[in-house]
Amino acid sequence: MEAQQKLKALLDQLNTVIVGKPGQVRDCVACLLAGGHLLIEDVPGVGKTTLAHALARAFGLHFSRVQFTADLMPSDLSGVSVYERGKEAFVFHPGPIFAQVLLADEINRASPKTQSALLEAMEEKQVTVEGETRALPTPFFVIATQNPHDQLGTFALPESQLDRFLMRISLGYPDREAERQLLAGADRRDMVVGMRNTLTPIDLDWLQRQVLQVHAAEPLLNYVQDLVAATRSGRWFLQGLSPRAGIALVRAAKAQALLSGRDYVAPDDVQAVLPQTIAHRLVPVGDAGRGPVEQVRAMMEAVALP
Repeated sequence: MEAQQKLKALLDQLNTVIVGKPGQVRDCVACLLAGGHLLIEDVPGVGKTTLAHALARAFGLHFSRVQFTADLMPSDLSGVSVYERGKEAFVFHPGPIFAQVLLADEINRASPKTQSALLEAMEEKQVTVEGETRALPTPFFVIATQNPHDQLGTFALPESQLDRFLMRISLGYPDREAERQLLAGADRRDMVVGMRNTLTPIDLDWLQRQVLQVHAAEPLLNYVQDLVAATRSGRWFLQGLSPRAGIALVRAAKAQALLSGRDYVAPDDVQAVLPQTIAHRLVPVGDAGRGPVEQVRAMMEAVALP
């Protein structure tokens, strides 16, 4: 009951800032509860950065923001060692990646070299600078935003980096009622600045442990394996999901179940997170005529429920 009260208060607060997108807000919260990194992809101006700021504020986490540009270097993220004459030694100056939440704004505007600098941090929760490995804060999340690939000045994220994101979501344009609220209401950025922390990092750690305790029964795991096997059949996608992606799907479904007030995973939980969790890891077969998300939904309809 306590977990449900905390999560309801969190969702209510986020939905006052990001209006008209309760499903996407729920997905974002599920992603962070599952301990995963989040990729928000959409056209400029629909609230991607505002949502990322609001998530960090609501969870009570220290965050830093980096605007990714074509000339951003890996050292601009991780930090550098500078010789200080008074100490007669090199002193490490940590970069913005040493935060609990790194907001990587417009990540696909940076060069592939800089994008790849995030890989070790996202997977190992550490960075290696000048031969020395340094641990990142706990928890550590990357919330990245990106513009569609066909926009000028963007570089497609490599498959290895896309696989590190637990979920990719898209906000889309608001409906007419929600847009009227935006036009007539307060500035969303001011609302984010004025947000109070609904949760603390201790609350987040406790909720993440609650996610791990959500039960996934054998028939449910069989269903997940059937879905993973369908991606590998060659009928829907050029290459199938890796075991890591299957593990990520189960974690996301457990977080979705906790948000729904249950201590077990239902097939509905898997279906609710499936497109967001696996579509960015897959490429449809050439004659599909559908995008990855539509292809995932078509495949899901073809796989029998347990």
